[in-house]
Amino acid sequence: MAYQCPLCQQPLSLRERSLQCESNHQFDMAKEGYVNLMPAHHKRSKDPGDNKEMMQARREFLSQNHYQPMRDRVATLCSELLSSDTAHLLDIGCGEGYYTEEVNRRVTQEHPLAQVYGLDISKVAIRYAAKRYKSCHFSVASSHRLPFIDHSLDAVLRIYAPCKADELSRVIKSKGYVITVTPGARHLYQLREKIYQDVRLHNEQVEQLDGFELVKEESLNYTMSLSDGGALQLLQMTPFAWKANDELRTELQSATLFECEADFVIRVFQKNS
Repeated sequence: MAYQCPLCQQPLSLRERSLQCESNHQFDMAKEGYVNLMPAHHKRSKDPGDNKEMMQARREFLSQNHYQPMRDRVATLCSELLSSDTAHLLDIGCGEGYYTEEVNRRVTQEHPLAQVYGLDISKVAIRYAAKRYKSCHFSVASSHRLPFIDHSLDAVLRIYAPCKADELSRVIKSKGYVITVTPGARHLYQLREKIYQDVRLHNEQVEQLDGFELVKEESLNYTMSLSDGGALQLLQMTPFAWKANDELRTELQSATLFECEADFVIRVFQKNS
């Protein structure tokens, strides 16, 4: 395992059902199989991250595979980029594990001893992920304080998730990778049209990651055909839900067909040697 203690930054070792460091800090594995590496004094609220309602909406939407093209492309990229049979990959902001599990499946086909980790600040989401996907390592933790040993990861996947460049540089090996997915210019354009009078295209400006070089960029755009409440599920799993009124919710719930663009920008950054 590549975990480090969030209190003293020493390596953590698995001892029966607990992770322990040499300073005897102990973190018990939950019955679902995840570990909570988010000390109480690091939290900004009692239950940070997505709540149960947002998690359930996202879970139901993703289960219909509207984002499958993006998931498959990302999983393929991760498998192609890793060269070591004992590689370690982290999915930051993994939520319920929809992407993490497919990445793990593809990666371990090529590298059977590889280990894939999923991290999220939401305990609700991680509990569900660990209960459903037993072959990955899941933890509750902050993306700004990654509980991983220095230079222990071969790659980090970030689908919309924030993370400080210096933390990425700390945990990723020399010549390792960061794979990011961000909204393309027209992502969810038709949904946003129903909320905003003046819809602006998403900014596709390249993120600046100090210590990393952009080595690959590609776009993925397609139209989703949403029915049976799928449009409402999409709304509820996005920040746009806070701005939607009851009239729009009813309209989306009853829509027999709602066509909406999915538009993603996928980038690969490589750490400088």
